[in-house]
Amino acid sequence: MRNFITKAFIASSVIFCLGSCTDYLDKEPDDYETLEKVFSDKSEVEGWLSAIYSGIVENYASCMRGFDSMADDIAPSVGWEAYGWPVIGYQKGNFDPTTDWEYRGAYWYTLPRRTRSAYTLLNRIHSLPEQGLNDQEVEYMKNEAKFLIAYNNYCRLTVWGAVPVQEGTANLESDSLMIGQTPFDDVVRDTEAKLLEAAKGLPPFYTDAKKYGRATSIMCYAIRARLLLFAASPLVNGNSDYSNYRNNKGQLIFNPAYDPAKWEKAAKACKELIDLAATNGHGLYKEYNSDGTIDPYMSFQNMLFVTANRGNNEILFPRAWVNSDSYDEHAQPRGTAGNGGLGVSQTLVDAFYMKNGLAPIKGYNADGSPVINPASGYTETGFSDADDKEKTKWIEGAPDGSAKNATNVITQAGTFNMYCNREPRFYITVLYNGAWFRREGRNTQFYSGGYDGGPTHDAPSYGYLVRKKVSPDVDPRQRVHPYRPGVLYRMGDAYLDYAEALNECDPGNPDIVKYLNLIRERAGIPQYGTGAGYVPVPGNQEEMREAIHHERRVELACENGTRWFDLRRWKEAEKQLTGTFYGMNFAGTLNSDNKSNPKSYFVRTPVMTRSFSKKNYWMPIPQDDIDKNPNLRQLPGWN
Repeated sequence: MRNFITKAFIASSVIFCLGSCTDYLDKEPDDYETLEKVFSDKSEVEGWLSAIYSGIVENYASCMRGFDSMADDIAPSVGWEAYGWPVIGYQKGNFDPTTDWEYRGAYWYTLPRRTRSAYTLLNRIHSLPEQGLNDQEVEYMKNEAKFLIAYNNYCRLTVWGAVPVQEGTANLESDSLMIGQTPFDDVVRDTEAKLLEAAKGLPPFYTDAKKYGRATSIMCYAIRARLLLFAASPLVNGNSDYSNYRNNKGQLIFNPAYDPAKWEKAAKACKELIDLAATNGHGLYKEYNSDGTIDPYMSFQNMLFVTANRGNNEILFPRAWVNSDSYDEHAQPRGTAGNGGLGVSQTLVDAFYMKNGLAPIKGYNADGSPVINPASGYTETGFSDADDKEKTKWIEGAPDGSAKNATNVITQAGTFNMYCNREPRFYITVLYNGAWFRREGRNTQFYSGGYDGGPTHDAPSYGYLVRKKVSPDVDPRQRVHPYRPGVLYRMGDAYLDYAEALNECDPGNPDIVKYLNLIRERAGIPQYGTGAGYVPVPGNQEEMREAIHHERRVELACENGTRWFDLRRWKEAEKQLTGTFYGMNFAGTLNSDNKSNPKSYFVRTPVMTRSFSKKNYWMPIPQDDIDKNPNLRQLPGWN
């Protein structure tokens, strides 16, 4: 069994991951003597490696202005646009190659610099036994650098598809950097090779707690699995849209021919990751009720809060330190000293299953109204007439909540029926109007004129705030932001990645249902199967594909931009991210669902019109680089 870190060492890992040397790459010395000095001092070497790690983008920031908010899960208030926040413009498709979008610099400019620094370390690092830097540690650091080179390539590849790949330590100002893009499949092969090479020289975990968050063989296999899943997906596997897109050498950047073997390779990589992780003690994080049953509410909430030393063995790729303060504050209701503008979309609300494990909504009519699944028991009219209690230690549903109770209230009497009898993951992810807010000792009031509502722009224009990844103990008034790691990849990702890849290459394989059911079991909803207490197994490959996509939507919501990457690689973004987006009636002043009264809050109401065109599947290469480098070819549609 693996050894877990102790809490006392979290601060040490933070220092390593974000030390004072993170600016090395912006002013990296090229002269021999200075580099010799750097690599002759253990602390300087550690600072150099720390600088490379700092290029890993913080996943809480992505929710605010990056990939998560560019999809259809996170929904920032539309009023932010008037105050200079560009994310609403991204959602409307209002950007071009000259736009300095949120992560352009981080991905296009910074990651290649971090990669160059990694190659410098590979070429110059050596043991310093008198300072405690032994041969084994040097080998670890070299393989960490290899992992980070591969990870940087992976990040850029999934954003642009066509990227120039520079091997070695070329001078940042030299003509040797003026290269064109490398064919997509070539980058995938090279990146996979680097990950496997690094994995051979890295342990699956470290016994030294100060190394928490540093690269492991499991992290190598995790990024390999996600890389190959992306490479097997419709966007880049058999997509004829890019059949005329070539680099400066005349090479096709994307192979238009479909290759089913890519799905087989992805499935194998996912299973190898699962097996390696399981062998080293990883699995889904679970908390239990006093009778030994899984507590799905506490399990799903705390899988992103609990650290490894406290028993969270689900995390496969942690970032030891993240700055979650802004995310926390923007997700807190305005009337609680929060900013109250970081919401979720109505379509995400609609996506969560009912308590019986069935989807409440099958689709939407032309007027935006939902097509309700009658078997689910869902209704969005009226209000509940009694408290709904469940077996859980989750105490956020009512004023009398206590971890000592055998049961606790999930929804109070008088809750809008749209939010009643939903699965546990819904309540951990979504904060809705009328929900109990424990820290304030009152129910939320998102309606106009309420404590937490409009007409200010710092109010949820969709009628919801995001709750996932926000600790219940966050307190903006007192600047309390409990520590949590950045979870970039977890066992839940691995199970769903494997199920998806397996369904594409081996439909009907029993492992598909097995791993979906492990997710649903932890989520506290009926599993797929036959007989009482189960929901029917999807009948064919297409139905199973829809079920897997749906499960990914609710399980991985608001995490690491997963939904944005999923919609793109499935080639579904044009459909899902275009058109009218709805929420509750932001201008409503009455806790009513009367559709004939314009003051009713609980009525589906258009919030904004979004646009996603074919060119948006890839971000544009910055125009200033296109102008400077004649060997670059702009992504299709952005010319």
